[in-house]
Amino acid sequence: MYLPDFDYYAPASLPEACALLAQSGPRAKVLAGGTDVLPMMKKEKIAPEILVSIKKLHQLTGIRETPGNKVVIGARTTHNELVNSPVLQKKYLSVCVAAHRIGNNQIRNVGTIGGNIVNAVPSADLPPILIALGALIKLTGTGGERDLPLEEAFAGPGRSAISPDEILTAVIIPGSSLTGSTYFKFAHRRSGALAVVGVAAAVTMEGEVCREARIALGAAAPTPMRAKKAEELLRGRVVTEELLEEAGRCAAAESKTRTSIRGSADYRRDMVRVFTKRALRKAIKDGHS
Repeated sequence: MYLPDFDYYAPASLPEACALLAQSGPRAKVLAGGTDVLPMMKKEKIAPEILVSIKKLHQLTGIRETPGNKVVIGARTTHNELVNSPVLQKKYLSVCVAAHRIGNNQIRNVGTIGGNIVNAVPSADLPPILIALGALIKLTGTGGERDLPLEEAFAGPGRSAISPDEILTAVIIPGSSLTGSTYFKFAHRRSGALAVVGVAAAVTMEGEVCREARIALGAAAPTPMRAKKAEELLRGRVVTEELLEEAGRCAAAESKTRTSIRGSADYRRDMVRVFTKRALRKAIKDGHS
């Protein structure tokens, strides 16, 4: 398989890149790591006439903690940079774990957090844990900047809510009182496989009482989604095995699974039940450690 013909641009500034996207409209596609875009072009799933590389936009890299305990991650940050970040290892180890479960080492060296989000693949590993942590994305376009809750960034499989002239520049994890978080992924191979189901959980524990819970599901609906009824079930209650089982059943009922080559809708739904329970148990345990 060969790449189709396209024009290639590597603008030296963010305003230049946004202007080029605004001028080109749907004919253009942003290129970061290329681990999703280039294979899709080879398979003729997409056919952009223009690729706008952001490799020269060095301000879109790096991971830093800011006043207010926010963690800001540049959109060009690679998956292995997430895995090895001292900031994330200290504050949000669950993000490091999710990043490590993406593809293989070669993919993780090139693929970026921004690409994992904007390509809007329902089975992507980073959106669930970032949604569970309440992350925002910073978008920059010809009209200026805006912040958008990550859970509102997806319009459907392969479709995001990002405007054609906008570039995702950063992911922001706000400071919070969360005591524990985790991400569990079920796949058919140990390495490199897409998720059959992914479940992320983040909790705030006060003794044995769950004061706050956020549960995000991947590959369980056309877009990453919150299991809000299951979250509400947990709030203000003493955590028991029976309650975790009930929350798992509730999340499974909320899911919108479909049948694909990787599993039937019923199978996926049951995996949501199982992995929601496991993710909550691990997040709660981490909150007590």
